[in-house]
Amino acid sequence: MNNGKDVSILDYGIGNLLSVRKGVEKCGYNPIFVNSNSQIQNSEKLILPGVGAFRDGINLLKQKGFIEGILEFSKKGSPLLGICLGMQMLFDTSDEHGMSDGLGLIPGKVVKIPNTSKNGNLHKIPHISWNKLLKPNNDTLWKNTILANTEVGSSVYFVHSFHAIPSYEDHLLSTTDYNGRSLAGVVKKDNIYGCQFHPEKSGTIGLTILKNFCELDHE
Repeated sequence: MNNGKDVSILDYGIGNLLSVRKGVEKCGYNPIFVNSNSQIQNSEKLILPGVGAFRDGINLLKQKGFIEGILEFSKKGSPLLGICLGMQMLFDTSDEHGMSDGLGLIPGKVVKIPNTSKNGNLHKIPHISWNKLLKPNNDTLWKNTILANTEVGSSVYFVHSFHAIPSYEDHLLSTTDYNGRSLAGVVKKDNIYGCQFHPEKSGTIGLTILKNFCELDHE
């Protein structure tokens, strides 16, 4: 490893591995599946993919002994990206199928998306749609992040029933609106990023975001 073009993808028995691999390849980088803590530590950049339930994902990370490896990797300052369930597992807790502890890398919780719009009308859960990336406030800067050169209002592909609520607003890099409900789109704390949507399935915009991650430097 360590040639500047390698991007590690954690293979822990769950997730959208093949689509993430293809996405990384399309960005001009070399995807490497890793499945040991030594490989995690030797990684330059690490992607934590995931689809499915929070508890199942965390339990698999525990069973394979990867929790400590991910936590140690995060301390190095090397770029880490969680995608969909992988993003949610970066947080402290989730109440999906009962309360479960997450990795605790970003303060906050994961809760079910309300089944009604802001106006009280029923809407579909899971939230499956192309939705716009918005700034949580006018002071939010996307420059020098994975959203660099992304236009506000660009649409990406979401599939989820639960959403993350960061404890601190400055960890919220973008939101999306689902019938008046503001949901986290991208989160960031230091070298740690999370995308609730699937960048690898979000066309040119998504690949630009994924490439921005691949090009990040060690913090």
